Amino acid sequence: MQLSGRQAELRGPGDANLRLLEKLLEVRVVFRGDQVSLAGEPEAVEHARVLLEEFARAAERGHVVTTAEVRAAVANRCGPSGAQLGFDEVVATDIPVGSRRVVKPRTAGQKRLIQALFESDIVLAVGPAGTGKTFLSVAAGLSCLHRGTVSRLILARPAVEAGESLGYLPGAPEEKIAPYLRPLYDALYSMLKRDRVQNLIEHGVIEIVPLAYMRGRTLDNAFVILDEAQNTTHRQLKMFLTRLGEGSRAAVVGDITQIDLPPKQKSGLVAAQAFLDRIEGLSFVYLTKADIVRHGLVARIVEAYERYDQEGEELRESAIIRDETAEIAEEAQNQ
Repeated sequence: MQLSGRQAELRGPGDANLRLLEKLLEVRVVFRGDQVSLAGEPEAVEHARVLLEEFARAAERGHVVTTAEVRAAVANRCGPSGAQLGFDEVVATDIPVGSRRVVKPRTAGQKRLIQALFESDIVLAVGPAGTGKTFLSVAAGLSCLHRGTVSRLILARPAVEAGESLGYLPGAPEEKIAPYLRPLYDALYSMLKRDRVQNLIEHGVIEIVPLAYMRGRTLDNAFVILDEAQNTTHRQLKMFLTRLGEGSRAAVVGDITQIDLPPKQKSGLVAAQAFLDRIEGLSFVYLTKADIVRHGLVARIVEAYERYDQEGEELRESAIIRDETAEIAEEAQNQ
């Protein structure tokens, strides 16, 4: 096959993208000029051919392909649902978050999330760590702010340890809560200059607050994000969702595999999936480990935990069945 254009953007530093593609698909990739030869199992070779063509089309438009994107693209193409969107189609989406800054989705799942954030008034995004739920929600909020479709960006997070643990931290109440809100600042600083963020905060254009501070408010013309929503209770999530006023949008993001609530408290985000999914104007978007774009180890760690949890559930079910069988046998013997 022939691949012309900007090969450096496609191949990565030291051909890292090609080496990773070879490892993930168990194929051999050899470049000679703009000619590429592939060797391996027919199905794997076909996957590699299609992905290389998609990477090449993205590179021709100036996109620099990363190893995280290669890993996600392979997972997307070879996963249970098959290729939903080509990589070049995914990264063709631009989200302007400022006068000189553009953010792009990097997986098909992330593109679905971005589309939902701009099309629905309320989006609940559920997925594992590293899938970009918070980052893309903040990007969508900044984009709406940049284009003038909202006048405020409000980011909230539950302080799940607000109680005894916070009391041991030094400083005033605001300083005690600050560590819980730090990830939201990090997302903003990754897209806008620090002094720009601070200026917007000082003028009330951006607010970063604990979830408890949202009670009693009505939010008009705002893009509101609730991060770590898996750590809200049923009542807290209801309170948040009913804050929306005219011209407002909301993004609720969380990872239901990492719930930090006390054992007897049920997650509001988990409960919401059972009865909010049929409301017009509200969308659920589910991301998977195929959408993880952090360090390559993150996807493998998530997968290992999934296997562990699945095996644990199977063992618990087997134990229950054994106990019930023993009880039935004992009752029959007694009779």
